[in-house]
Amino acid sequence: MSDHHHRGHNGHSHGHGHSPAVNDFGWAFAVGTALNIGIVVLQAVYGILANSVALIADAGHNLGDVFGLLLAWGASELVKRPPSPRFTYGMGASSILAAIANGVFLLVATGAIAWEAIQRLSTPESVAGKTVMIVAAIGILANGFTAWLFMSGRETDINIRGAFLHMASDAAISFGVVIAGLVILSTGWLWLDPVVSLVIAALIVWGTWGLLRDSVLMALAAVPDRIEPQKVRQSLETLHGVEKIHDLHIWPMSTTETALTCHLVMPGGHPGDQFVRDAADMLRHRFKIVHTTSQIEVSGNNGCALEPDDVI
Repeated sequence: MSDHHHRGHNGHSHGHGHSPAVNDFGWAFAVGTALNIGIVVLQAVYGILANSVALIADAGHNLGDVFGLLLAWGASELVKRPPSPRFTYGMGASSILAAIANGVFLLVATGAIAWEAIQRLSTPESVAGKTVMIVAAIGILANGFTAWLFMSGRETDINIRGAFLHMASDAAISFGVVIAGLVILSTGWLWLDPVVSLVIAALIVWGTWGLLRDSVLMALAAVPDRIEPQKVRQSLETLHGVEKIHDLHIWPMSTTETALTCHLVMPGGHPGDQFVRDAADMLRHRFKIVHTTSQIEVSGNNGCALEPDDVI
């Protein structure tokens, strides 16, 4: 369900439509955070009992994942806050910042894993044994389940994608530990453990780089990839009474909502509120642009200072 608010003044018209409610992942964050806290405690306890530095180090890594989940969770709640006189667009952009932070954190954590693996290539160390494999297997189940909870939202919300990648990468690391442990126990190939770690690190970097790139582009107010600006321009130019369009801007307000502003040259005069409503509905349904602001100009020769494409 959507609603519209319109007003016209001094040749300006504004149309706003709220997007359909996005999935609420609060429960997924709660479950994922609880499971990861449990993994941290389990790894720390058994790491001490088994005298395994690897398990204790992995406990520290998973503690970082808890903070990553809390960061993404906090951002997902902040976007629900209504606008205020200070934050006139609300706190939607916090989800973009959380996605950037999660992307950076993932790359840093993966770099630490790769560095440790490279050092072990020159001086291979024995794997702590079956205890490590059992705890790693529990990590696969917990992180894999948490990743599954976020799977449905990873394509539409980059903040949720960050949480998904965090959990999926941890499940992959734990899977690598189990497989490498099994092979090492049967063959004695100690070098396999760091090699598997490097392969997994490369896969995580490959997946994380896209997250970081997309979130940085959002922070720079780039047009979302799913929207082709030329098609938006053409759709607006074909509206009845529109002679031409300039000062077109399209940018993400959050990881799920997009805004647009433009100047429409309409020699026939201001077309009325119904035109604004219809234009807003068209943009929302065709391009999922939920917040539109249109300025109507009745003459293309009015010397609008924002008409040149190179002027912001």
